[in-house]
Amino acid sequence: MLDDLVKNRVDAKKPRKEGLTYVVDRLESYNKENWELLSSFVDVVKINGALPLLASEQSLIKKIKFYHDLGILVSTGHISTEYSIAQNSFERYAKEAAKLEFDVIEIGENIVDLSAERKKKINETILSLELESQWKVGKRDPRHQLTVEDTLSKVEELVSLGSKKVIVEANQGFGVGIYDENGNVKWGSVATLTNKYPPNTFIFEAPLETQQFALIAEFGERVNLSEVYVDSIISVESERRGILSKSAFTTVNLREEPEGGPAAKFIYYIIKTKFPIEQSDLMNLSYLPRRTVQSAIEDLKNQGLIIERTSLNDARKRVYYPIKSEWL
Repeated sequence: MLDDLVKNRVDAKKPRKEGLTYVVDRLESYNKENWELLSSFVDVVKINGALPLLASEQSLIKKIKFYHDLGILVSTGHISTEYSIAQNSFERYAKEAAKLEFDVIEIGENIVDLSAERKKKINETILSLELESQWKVGKRDPRHQLTVEDTLSKVEELVSLGSKKVIVEANQGFGVGIYDENGNVKWGSVATLTNKYPPNTFIFEAPLETQQFALIAEFGERVNLSEVYVDSIISVESERRGILSKSAFTTVNLREEPEGGPAAKFIYYIIKTKFPIEQSDLMNLSYLPRRTVQSAIEDLKNQGLIIERTSLNDARKRVYYPIKSEWL
């Protein structure tokens, strides 16, 4: 319907390399007609939580076959995988996952800490069973979050093991990973990650629609998203195709003016009127010391009001832009 008005996907055919959508199976009922409509927009379905450990083999085989018949890959969740590792039963777990015809085994480090050598052995076990490994970085508990530097270190380790994509943990989307306690994207953290690695290296967990729309607005249709719920599949695909805007859902949560002291407000005004602008220029225009300008920049990034990018003229320098509501 109106095919000529709808933008085509760059990677229209599966298996896609970019623009991946990972959906969480939260025990939704099987509605084949609905899933036939949705299937082309979904790359992977993850069987949520500890269900693979609790459900019968027959029920899992039936569920996995349902998705396979629709051309969708099926992944375990990291919870069941980590539990098997903690119980020293990973090899048996992986063999049973292969027997049930899972396609992907997801692994995280929430309840286990894995050495590089252990990760390598886990990868080798998974590959020997002709399955894919999907690693995740980050902690689910908002009280015990990794620094961006620690996150980058773990990503580097996984990339050196051969991982082409790494999931960034978000749990429920509040106070975890790249999100603050209100669920807003911490653009400073995102910029740090994507300045080090190309955006398609990451699969961003984005449980909330506002997060999905913001990341699509920032990185375009090729951004990889995980933790998408079934009832959000259509809206995510619509955003990827440019059909809808975030404002159409009346869920914009973008602060118009910065909170904080006069320095942050002054720096924000300069960035809004002079972007893209480097830190040295901010210092020259504001007559503020370097430390004050740096503190204001970090505050504004954490509030989701500005983003940091590498200068096109000099890769050693960073420039700053204001986040605009129309981007969302």
